[in-house]
Amino acid sequence: MNEAGDFSPVIGILGARQVGKTTLAKSFAKTLEKDSLYLDLELPSDVQKLAEPELFLRTNQAKCIIVDEVQLKPDLFPLIRALVDEDRIPLRFILLGSATPDIIRDSSESLAGRISYLHLQPFSRVETPEIALSRHHFFGGFPLSILAKSDKQAIRWLDDFINTYITRDLPILGMPASPQTTRRLWEMLAWQNGNLLNSSSIGNSLGISNHTVNTYMDFLEGAFMLHRIKPYAVNLKKRIVKAPKIYLTDTGLLHRLLRLDSFDALFGSPMLGASWEAFVLNQIMAVKPDNMDIFFYRTHAGTEVDIVLTKALKPVSSIEVKFTSTPKVTKGFLNGIDDLETKKNFIIIPIDDEYPLRENISAIGLDRFLSELEKGF
Repeated sequence: MNEAGDFSPVIGILGARQVGKTTLAKSFAKTLEKDSLYLDLELPSDVQKLAEPELFLRTNQAKCIIVDEVQLKPDLFPLIRALVDEDRIPLRFILLGSATPDIIRDSSESLAGRISYLHLQPFSRVETPEIALSRHHFFGGFPLSILAKSDKQAIRWLDDFINTYITRDLPILGMPASPQTTRRLWEMLAWQNGNLLNSSSIGNSLGISNHTVNTYMDFLEGAFMLHRIKPYAVNLKKRIVKAPKIYLTDTGLLHRLLRLDSFDALFGSPMLGASWEAFVLNQIMAVKPDNMDIFFYRTHAGTEVDIVLTKALKPVSSIEVKFTSTPKVTKGFLNGIDDLETKKNFIIIPIDDEYPLRENISAIGLDRFLSELEKGF
């Protein structure tokens, strides 16, 4: 954030609601040499200050202006663009939003070339190593969930969060589905977590078309509730599965949508492996270097790699995710490594250990792997 603030007139901090964007922005503002002004567009009093937005913003042009939940007032974007173009000094605005620029109407076009984006994700293992892995896995990374005083409070917060997103936040963003349809869709996606997306099956269950399913999923992904991971298929002469895999972005939300009340219940659930895979994927996405991209690899012949890390679209690491202390190297994984020609390959397990399984394959605990990943391999 400091680096972007050295040259960008606008910084956009994007992420799900309640992920910590406001706390980050206010803390950062305290380090600035100039004054700051905070506006929360969920407060009627702050909205009223923008009744004449150009006059108000010009009056405070010497300050760094922080606008929270900016997606609630998309007509601000063209005005901010015009003000920035008049005086292009760094850190004129910090915009906090709970949706991607593609979902926030007018933001991408209006502020292109003027804004640097920061995606804030739920707490990662790197940020909270003192929290037990099992607790982090089960309750996810939202601060008010993982730091709750009791399991009961964490579960209540997650349930309230889901209800608020369904009944309030997604409709504000323009989600065209009814709250009942949105909840059913989200629950279906929870059961498909870690698997190939089957839009036809979901559409048939909901009585809607494939196109409509994908439109609804665009809103869930744009609100940082869902990942669609694409298959890796660059320059490979194989029959590659083309459908994306889907993952919920927080395992605390995943487990509540699956109606799981404890880690013991998860441990006895058929969803345990897919849940662990989602948790590992989300942790990797939170700490990976910006020059790395994430794919998966699967052929119609049965070759499969859960996670493929690439640099400049060249595979650098093949990863399997197994919830076991005694992982085995499968033929499908070996074939995937041969196809992708990766040199650093791992099976990520839920215990704090690391040991070789083959010449270029290691079993490794998640925390150890993330430490290596931060260094960029």
